[in-house]
Amino acid sequence: MTSIGGASTGMVDWNLAVATATRLVRPGPDVSADEARAVVAELRRHAKASEGHVRGFTRLGTEEGHDTPVLVVDRPGWIRANVAGFRELLKPLLDKMQDRRGNTPGGTVMSAVGGKVTGVELGMLLSFLASRVLGQYETFAPATRQLPAGGPPDSPSGGGRLLLVAPNIVHVERELDVDPHDFRLWVCLHEETHRTQFTAVPWLRDHLEGEIQSFLGETDVDPMTVLERVREAAQSLAGGRPEAEEDDGGRSLVEIVQTPAQREILGRLTAVMSLLEGHADFVMDGVGPDVVPSVGEIREKFQQRRAKGASRLDLALRKLLGLDAKLRQYRDGERFVRAVVDEVGMDGFNRVWTSPNTLPTKTEIAKPADWIARVHRRAE
Repeated sequence: MTSIGGASTGMVDWNLAVATATRLVRPGPDVSADEARAVVAELRRHAKASEGHVRGFTRLGTEEGHDTPVLVVDRPGWIRANVAGFRELLKPLLDKMQDRRGNTPGGTVMSAVGGKVTGVELGMLLSFLASRVLGQYETFAPATRQLPAGGPPDSPSGGGRLLLVAPNIVHVERELDVDPHDFRLWVCLHEETHRTQFTAVPWLRDHLEGEIQSFLGETDVDPMTVLERVREAAQSLAGGRPEAEEDDGGRSLVEIVQTPAQREILGRLTAVMSLLEGHADFVMDGVGPDVVPSVGEIREKFQQRRAKGASRLDLALRKLLGLDAKLRQYRDGERFVRAVVDEVGMDGFNRVWTSPNTLPTKTEIAKPADWIARVHRRAE
């Protein structure tokens, strides 16, 4: 069996994941060919303009700009890009699980069947997410002919690329009934901030990848054990294990299945992601009043949309997948950034990018004064 890029499918049939997701994903909003071309062209212009806006506001980056590409994609394009990224990031873990299963009786057959099942399941999840993501900076993106990336992984660009999902942007701007030109620039400001974070802070990509690989390395590679833990977690979420409600209530499926060591790593990852997302929200709102006339209306309507979700099913899936935690990251991270900038200014805040040791902890995200005391008073 082969998958994207010619690699063995192993534990996941990646081709089947792409095929399933692209088959199930909902079509985008109705637009004419001329309108679609105009949207793509405008998003590219806004992405380019956002470089200068973000650089000037954050005081990060250089005049030379970025060598990571900006790709305006549709929903299937986003799916293909993310499957390629998942395959790259999860390869060490999946190889370990493949070796473990291959040494058991019937393991090869089980892998072939299991790979297809997992491919379908992954495809179903991606089809759900593909209609919701507005943009994304792909930090661990392998380059392909259809989806180019930046320089080599050890370059400051980190080999990443910026994706803007045109149909989703059009869908949301219509749903919110906001000025489409302002909304498109507002989205680009957020995503450009992520690109600036990784291109201006060369060590950030390797640090994040190291944390993720440590997290995956702690995973029990016995497939049956993993399945059993997932089954128990699902039962507790469904109310099948009342005795677990006190401990597990309020946590996502992803969080419930973690070991103690993984939860420690997850705490550090949560802090970093809160910083990155909160910083992007802070920047898009900070730049907004000068270049996005209707930024106040956009922010208010968008926050309401984030909070309520699209439907009861949407809320349930967000909880199951841990996406509600991502919403908290936006909120908590933005509060942290705002509090630090108010106290020590933008240059003082930018000490956060000095090294992994100056990143805020999960506790400091909630208590910005503790980070200021640790980083600034120690330096003084």
